[in-house]
Amino acid sequence: MKILAATFAVMMASVAIFGSIGAQQLRFQAGISRVTLAVVVRDSRGRPVKGLLASDFDVRDQGLSRPVTDFRNEVSPISVAILVDGSGSMRVGPKRERINEFADLFLGALTEGKDEAALFAFEYTVRVAHEFTSRFSSLRNTLDSIESFGSTSLYDAIAETAQQVAKRPGRHAVIVLTDGIDTSSRLTEGEVSGIASAIDVPVYVVAVGLSIDLSGEAPARARVGGVEDLSRWTGGNLYTTTNAAESYLAANAIVEDLRHQYLIGLEPSDVPGWHPLAVLVRQRATVQARSGYWVGENPVLR
Repeated sequence: MKILAATFAVMMASVAIFGSIGAQQLRFQAGISRVTLAVVVRDSRGRPVKGLLASDFDVRDQGLSRPVTDFRNEVSPISVAILVDGSGSMRVGPKRERINEFADLFLGALTEGKDEAALFAFEYTVRVAHEFTSRFSSLRNTLDSIESFGSTSLYDAIAETAQQVAKRPGRHAVIVLTDGIDTSSRLTEGEVSGIASAIDVPVYVVAVGLSIDLSGEAPARARVGGVEDLSRWTGGNLYTTTNAAESYLAANAIVEDLRHQYLIGLEPSDVPGWHPLAVLVRQRATVQARSGYWVGENPVLR
C-alpha cells in the first residue's frame, strides 16, 4: 500500500506541474523509443555489487515483467554536472568551505583525461560556470570565483541542469551542492518529485553544513525532504556533510555508484500514461533506479 500511495503521489504531483512551468526552460521528450535505466545494486554493507548479468534482473512495468533488450555493465567514462548553490544563504557558516572541499575530493576521485565534468551555478537563475572538460584544474579555479548572493531557486536549477547533462554520453549524473533551502523556485517540493519521475539522469544531492531556518520556526535541515525525494525518484541519493571525513565518504560513494551502474534498456509499453518501474535482482540486495516513465503525451509539455 505504501508503494501504491507513493506512486499515486508522484503522478498527482506531475499533473500539478503543468500550469506552472510554461514560462520556464524545461523541455522533456514527448515520446520514447526505448526506456533506459541506470541501476546501482548494493549489498547489505552498502557496497556496489559487481558482475551481475542481464538474467539476474527482473524489471517490472506496472507489476508485469518486461524483457531486457539492452544490457551494459562495462566500466565507461563518467560525465557529471556539478551544480553549485551560489545563493546568499551559502554565506552562513562554513558552507562554501564544505562545497569547495567536497568538489575537490570528488574531482580527485574522477579519472582526469577520461571522465568529464562541468560546473553550473545558481541562485535565482542557473548558468554554466564552466563547460564540460576532462581537465579539472580549471574547474577548481572557476569554483573559487562563484559568489554567494540572491535567492535560491534550487528545484528549478536541478530540473534545467538535468536536461543539459542528459545530452552527454555514457554514465552521467547531476551532483548538487547546496544547503537544501529553496526560497524562490516556481516548482514546489511535490512538483519536483513529479518531474523527477520523468528524468533519466540520477541526481545526487550533497547537503552541506547545518542549515539554519532564519524564520526561527524549525531547523531548515528538516526541509531537505524535498531534495531527498528528488534524488530517490531519479535513482540518485542524498548525502549530508559537515566535515572533511563525511565529504570524502560521500564523494567516493557517488563515484563508486557511477562507475558500477548497470545500464538496462527496455522496449516501452504502448499503453499511454505513467508507468511505474520496479527493478529486482535475484539475490538479497538494495536496488537504486529511477521510478518510471511516461508513454504518449508527457504532461510536463502541456
